Amino acid sequence: MKYAGLTIGVPKEILAGERRVAATPETVTSFVKGGAKVLIETGAGLGAFFSDEAYAEAGAMIYTDVKALYQDAQIILKVKEPQWHHELQIHETQLLREGQVLITFLHPASPGNHKMVQELAKGGVTSLTLDSIPRISRAQTMDALTSMSTVAGYKAVIMAANRIPKFLPLMGTAVGMIQPAQVLVVGVGVAGLQALATAKRLGAVVYAADIRPDAQEQARSLGIRVVDLGIPQELAIGEGGYAKHLSQKWLEHERKVLAEVVAQSDIVILSALVPGKEAPILITEEMVRSMKPGSMIVDISIDQGGNCALTEGGAVTEHYGVIVDGTKNIPGTMPTSSTAMFSKNVFNFVENLVQNGQIVLNMDDEIIRETLVTKGGKIVHGGTLESMRSRGEI
Repeated sequence: MKYAGLTIGVPKEILAGERRVAATPETVTSFVKGGAKVLIETGAGLGAFFSDEAYAEAGAMIYTDVKALYQDAQIILKVKEPQWHHELQIHETQLLREGQVLITFLHPASPGNHKMVQELAKGGVTSLTLDSIPRISRAQTMDALTSMSTVAGYKAVIMAANRIPKFLPLMGTAVGMIQPAQVLVVGVGVAGLQALATAKRLGAVVYAADIRPDAQEQARSLGIRVVDLGIPQELAIGEGGYAKHLSQKWLEHERKVLAEVVAQSDIVILSALVPGKEAPILITEEMVRSMKPGSMIVDISIDQGGNCALTEGGAVTEHYGVIVDGTKNIPGTMPTSSTAMFSKNVFNFVENLVQNGQIVLNMDDEIIRETLVTKGGKIVHGGTLESMRSRGEI
């Protein structure tokens, strides 16, 4: 049996507002049928409407003591990176032990997570991050970042529409026509495309900006107006079709082009990411200052540092009358849909990692190589090391 002899632990997520869980009764059943023991912390699935009883019926063991769960499990499956555990008054990195395998969204290149990654390395934890899964056909069923980006792009527009003080669509009223809101989406990946489609369905005038020609064409196929950023194609497209990290010169050029559109926008959705690296700053403080009071920025890219210079991770702030939303767990606000997708992504990732009941870190496997963050007491993730070096941390 594929998972015979393995013990998989799923603790309850402790980030404020996080209602997702890393396994559902459906995926627990699949692990158990493969020979694994699955340990679920009491209440881990309640936020996503999965009861302890449902997990027990699927074959899981329910643990009331999370310390014991961490102690007994060989693999820990989580949604969010390790956090400070207020109830236990320790950091979750301290619950992990040497040789244990952690699979989650670590976002290791984000400066705010550097200390946590260093602690994982110091503790001898083998950690793999789901946000670095390569864009290859074989990895599509494991691509949790794409799954969660679908949720984030949709919900970001709903959040913004709920906060801005005006209608999104053109409204005909007894006192005349009320003009529609203008929405700019920067970064037309999975999240960006969902944001574009949602904003258009709600009736806004929608603009898209992306440095990649293919992404621009996808936006146009939705009937969206595209902002020409003027970035040469050879500088824009990286491995797997993702955006490249631009030089400072070209970043300045991109900001200059964006500035005019940003100033006219009622809502700006930011989702421009470079896989495994710190998100580029595309919206400066001056650009925020230029926006109309009552406007809104939702920075989906905050888990990798954010695209706006004023975004604060996990906080909604106001600057010059503009609301800047740095919510870090947007998919966590739609726990049923997001958990259904995420748990299957995780199951498929573990299936690729395990052979004959053993965890095999096959470095010839691009998926494992790109997602591995810490191993044997060292940080091995390229984007994280690059970010740390740029900040003089190593």
